[in-house]
Amino acid sequence: MRVAIFTEPHRGASYDDQLRMARLAEDSGFDGWLRADHYQAMGDDPGLPGPTDAWLTLAGLARETSRIRLGTLVTSATFRLPGPLAVLVAQVDQMSGGRVDLGLGAGWYEREHRSLGIPFPAVGERFDRLAEQLAIVTGLWRTPTGSRFSYAGDHYRLEDALGLPKPIQRPGPPIIVGGRGPKRTPELAARYGDEFNMPFRTVKETAEAYARVREACDRLDRQAAGRDPLVLSAGIVVAIGRTDAEVRRRLAPLHEKSALPPEDPVAGSPARLVERIGEFAEVGTVRVHLRLTEIDDLDHLELIAAEVLPQLAG
Repeated sequence: MRVAIFTEPHRGASYDDQLRMARLAEDSGFDGWLRADHYQAMGDDPGLPGPTDAWLTLAGLARETSRIRLGTLVTSATFRLPGPLAVLVAQVDQMSGGRVDLGLGAGWYEREHRSLGIPFPAVGERFDRLAEQLAIVTGLWRTPTGSRFSYAGDHYRLEDALGLPKPIQRPGPPIIVGGRGPKRTPELAARYGDEFNMPFRTVKETAEAYARVREACDRLDRQAAGRDPLVLSAGIVVAIGRTDAEVRRRLAPLHEKSALPPEDPVAGSPARLVERIGEFAEVGTVRVHLRLTEIDDLDHLELIAAEVLPQLAG
């Protein structure tokens, strides 16, 4: 089982806060450190000192870490144009020595869009734009050096793009497509994704989502197209501790009013988290993203590293 850390700096974290956590995650043996791509906190707390841009942060971390994978869960397709996004991610992949994962989603949090003047179309159009962005980003990365890439869609049009720079990972950084959508999300994951992520739901709901994705892969005959099997991953909200008091303290932020949909956290002892990860493994999960709510609670990360990771080895 590959175990990554997922964090939400929009709740309140500076670049230095994120650097400390990413370095500790690397030193502790975690597979990856991924962050949300949001510009605004989702509750009443303003999230001081304020937002940090996901890809600017990852570019910095790329130069200040050496092993751990870095990425987004997930970049919002509403925030950036697909051509510049392909350039941006390829450059960060170069800066990291080939350690980037690109999670890409349709975008959903309307308030942050309106706060910052970012267009927020209806959900159908957002998914249309996501599909075109996935086609463009992967198309640019796969274009042979010396050739040109053009694309004519309903929302984006590229003419004779060079498809440069090239990422170190070829044909490109792994693409993570995830979410709870029952129709378009599985199809996009099967067509463009390297990893499908089901975020923060029950084992049963996750298994059902995996089944939909497997069916989509079969319909598209992904194997015949020479594509590797999708990595199936799950997000887990974590609030564990050595004592009941520690667990209650780490659970407290999860009870605050938020725009997030209902989640299924693991609260209790390290053994409970090991058990839950085992349940996910039984339904096909090969990578888990553990969401640690408080980015400055480094003891939480150290506890998982000391008492959970060793039980998952092998």
